Amino acid sequence: MIKVTPAAAKQILHSAKETNTGDMALRISGKINPDGSYEYGMGFDNSKEEDVKITSEGINLLVSPTCREMLEDTVLDYVEIETGEYQFIYFNPNDPSHKTPKE
Repeated sequence: MIKVTPAAAKQILHSAKETNTGDMALRISGKINPDGSYEYGMGFDNSKEEDVKITSEGINLLVSPTCREMLEDTVLDYVEIETGEYQFIYFNPNDPSHKTPKE
């Protein structure tokens, strides 16, 4: 379903410790805008009965049923965008603007 890279997992665990949300799972969400672009979100949350529950790299993830299809096979990574500037990024093969990272 969704894969978390080791770099993303390390940052998520750090964030959970800093915000005292270690007992909560990370909710990954997304929506398709009217122009067809994909928008993503994430935050620590409590599980709901209907959620899809996934564990990747030791991170407990939650995805609502309405987001499941659009997030299928997505990879969440944490990368250096510019020197000293890090950011979470989503590699989603379902997103029409998706580009495979160059090896």
